[in-house]
Amino acid sequence: MSEATRTTVRSNERVREELPFADRQDFEDARRGFIATLSPMIIESTEGRPVWDMESFAFIAREAEAPSSVNPSLWRQSQLVGIHGLFEVVPGIYQVRGFDLSNVTFVEGDRGVVVIDPLISNETAAAALALYREHRGDRPVMGVIYTHSHVDHFGGVKGIVSQEEVDGGDVPIVAPEHFLEHAVSENVFAGVAMSRRAAYMYGALLPPGPQGQVGAGLGQTTSTGTVSLIAPTIDVTETGQELTLDGVRIVFQLTPGTEAPAEMNFLFPERSALCMAENATHNLHNVVTLRGALVRDAHVWSTYLGESIQLFGDRTDVVFASHHWPRWGRDRAIEFIAKQRDLYGYLHDQTLRLMNKGYVGSEIAEMMELPPALANEWSCRGYYGSVSHNVKAIYQRYMGWYDGNPAHLWQHPPEEAATRYVAFMGGRDAALERARASYAAGDYRWVAEVASHLVFADPEDREARALEADALEQLGYGAECGTWRNVFLMGALELREGNKGTPAASTSPEMVRALNFEQVLDALALQIDGPRAWDVEIVVNWRLTDTGERATLRLANGVLTHVLDAQDPAADVSLVMGRDQLAELAGGTLDLRAAAERGEVSIGGDVDRLQTLVSLLDPGDRNFSIVLP
Repeated sequence: MSEATRTTVRSNERVREELPFADRQDFEDARRGFIATLSPMIIESTEGRPVWDMESFAFIAREAEAPSSVNPSLWRQSQLVGIHGLFEVVPGIYQVRGFDLSNVTFVEGDRGVVVIDPLISNETAAAALALYREHRGDRPVMGVIYTHSHVDHFGGVKGIVSQEEVDGGDVPIVAPEHFLEHAVSENVFAGVAMSRRAAYMYGALLPPGPQGQVGAGLGQTTSTGTVSLIAPTIDVTETGQELTLDGVRIVFQLTPGTEAPAEMNFLFPERSALCMAENATHNLHNVVTLRGALVRDAHVWSTYLGESIQLFGDRTDVVFASHHWPRWGRDRAIEFIAKQRDLYGYLHDQTLRLMNKGYVGSEIAEMMELPPALANEWSCRGYYGSVSHNVKAIYQRYMGWYDGNPAHLWQHPPEEAATRYVAFMGGRDAALERARASYAAGDYRWVAEVASHLVFADPEDREARALEADALEQLGYGAECGTWRNVFLMGALELREGNKGTPAASTSPEMVRALNFEQVLDALALQIDGPRAWDVEIVVNWRLTDTGERATLRLANGVLTHVLDAQDPAADVSLVMGRDQLAELAGGTLDLRAAAERGEVSIGGDVDRLQTLVSLLDPGDRNFSIVLP
């Protein structure tokens, strides 16, 4: 890795001069109510593999001042999210923070505890529950609430409760309506591509350190344990809906289309405590994530935050969320939510104002400047999302990928464009020399663009790869946004060392098992290799033994379509199996012939036709290249 250049050092020094670093209120809030933590702060799998290691980030706590290779504002945020352990929010409500990317919250009831958002992994959730019980007693879990449909808010559920307890009716699982649909579709349908890009977003292979990973802004990083999912048993379907779990009254606000397609805030009236899920946290969030997702609605997000104030403001004495630390005091709580409301509202409205004057997303991103009251508010800084990529996301939501310039309507793909760019720049040597001059001048954004053309024109050009890596490292060292830093430094790592792949499985088996029958059929259709299937026609009757569900699948013209509750008497083949085998098939682990021999699957008709269909499935490449062609 390269050292921070003078240009980068000066840029980071300006950040230190411009922002109110003397304001230490967040540090007081982040430490308030501390009870205990683990030491050492390492959580392992049953095989002894570390799945969460905060000790590797201890260097951040030891150094008060940011090193030259880290933006001081991001360093400050990483110091805050590095404060870990069990904390009292108010009597009866406790959080374990710093045990994963997200927080888990424990709300004490008449006989036990209601758990909010059980982290990503079973291992981290179990460790958090054990820490809570060590200091608050061995209280049984009486209910679980998922605030929304992202994996860091449900993936550790089986670390705190079993499927049998839920099936027996002992532990209700509460979630916003359409939770399951969005939880599985986001993680399965585009799961391969998202997983690969998430490795960049969270810096999965970066060593923690001043020139490597320092955090993702929303939390330090993601745990790597066992992901689970238990389907909700109670849906929240409207704002104002109330539930009482273990004697604890809860009033809900549905907020679909905000930070997640299915999300909700809720108030504990008797404790004057408001949970804002992930709709209001101590950073500017993502309107679209760098890993990829459906674009969120910044206008709706802002509107729902305003509604939260109207619904709950006069009953709230503390506001807490599933990331970061609470804010106490009614006035401070309302101010916090209001500034988050204004943040998303300003970005939305000003993007559209400039869009309607003819500016495109990349131009608006450079023009956008937040009002001083927001820009100087720590909780509005772009540690996880950024003003730049959020503005582009808002533009994309309304206008799509095409910016209206006909020259951009049918551009060459990256490799084809790269060879032409390099030739027009006078050839490889001339382009490299000019890029080095731009590097010396501190124009790292331009160096990265030019050197990337050189690399895509010739991926074996080690000098071009090294120069692009140097430029990306400087961009990373200066980035306030934790995810930008990770993306830049991961790109530099793979330019220097080659494609490192994706270190974790793209889709949890638990997630696959949660797919319903139609979602499995949709997932299979997404894997058909269209060109190879152009001239193939196959009809399959499918039935599930344990649910009785039926469907007819038809492959024609390279498209796999289905009709539910149907069976075609002229089908080429029939397929009968249970839900377990369906999950294995969707996950790509089922050998149909072997399963048939074991009696787990019944196949009738032309088995060779079924094998032809299976052979046309193309599950994708979870290790595809990003910075290399």
